[in-house]
Amino acid sequence: MSKKKSHENKETVEKETLVSEEQQKSSEQDGTAASEPTMDQLKEEINQLNDKYLRLNAEFQNYRKRVEKEKTDIFKYGSEKMFVEMLPIMDNFERAISASDQEGSNNKIIEGVIMIKKSLDEFFEKNGVKKIEALNQPFDPIKHHAVMTVESETDEKDLVIEVFQHGYVLNDKVIRPCMVKVSH
Repeated sequence: MSKKKSHENKETVEKETLVSEEQQKSSEQDGTAASEPTMDQLKEEINQLNDKYLRLNAEFQNYRKRVEKEKTDIFKYGSEKMFVEMLPIMDNFERAISASDQEGSNNKIIEGVIMIKKSLDEFFEKNGVKKIEALNQPFDPIKHHAVMTVESETDEKDLVIEVFQHGYVLNDKVIRPCMVKVSH
């Protein structure tokens, strides 16, 4: 039986060869022989491949720049979440100091709170977190969150006249806007 399969395979190969030769002869007679590509065709193919290469290279360069920017942003703003979570602590220190000023108390505990607040301010400053100066500044919706407005007693409009809660920036990015009262 294996001889029979081998004989069938030979016949199939011979038939395919004959068909291929006949196709080649007929195409040569038609003048449409599978000839070598012309110089213009080769140049066009080279131009297409060159264009494809240039586009791919440009995409890669853009990808590389985007990844570098993302890395820089991660390094620059990676600590943002930690500082945002620390801001209520800073607010509580400020409230404690403000309350002690109003009462006129002058004891060692208040001095300790002031020292801790000062250390926290230095830590923030060293890590690129700065308080937004808002009082008597023009209202900026990016840096300020207006929670109240009052009629202006002067000609100056859209001026921050009171700060309820300080805002902070981390490396020039607002991580919390100031809560303010604005004149209109």
